[in-house]
Amino acid sequence: QLQASGGGLVQAGASLRLSCAASGRTFSNYVMGWFRQAPGKEREFVAAISWSGGNTYNVDSVKGRFTISRDHAKNTVYLQMNSLKPEDTAVYYCAASPIVAGVSGSYDYWGQGTQVTVSS
Repeated sequence: QLQASGGGLVQAGASLRLSCAASGRTFSNYVMGWFRQAPGKEREFVAAISWSGGNTYNVDSVKGRFTISRDHAKNTVYLQMNSLKPEDTAVYYCAASPIVAGVSGSYDYWGQGTQVTVSS
C-alpha cells in the first residue's frame, strides 16, 4: 500500500528526492514519516509530516538538508534530500501513523524501502 522510490547512488553533496506513493487506500488522515536503516544499525526516525502538511519534524542530523512534504491529490509523500553525506547511506522507509511520533512502533503501515548510497 506504500511504495517508496527514488533512491540511488550519488556522490556526497548531491541531492535526491524520495517518493512514497500510497495505493489501495488514502492516508490523508495519517501522519507520514520517513525512517532509515543503515547496515548493522537500528531503524532511525528521519522526518514526519502532519496530516495537514502544516507541521513537519526532522531529526537533528538532517535539519536544514532534508525536507518532507506531501501532496494529498497524488496521495504521495516526498523527502527532498540535499547536501547528502556518506552517513546518510541507508535503506529509507516511508510509513504511516495515526499520531505524530518519532518511534517506529507507532507506525502501522510501511513501504518496502529504497536504497540510498552516498559515496565520498
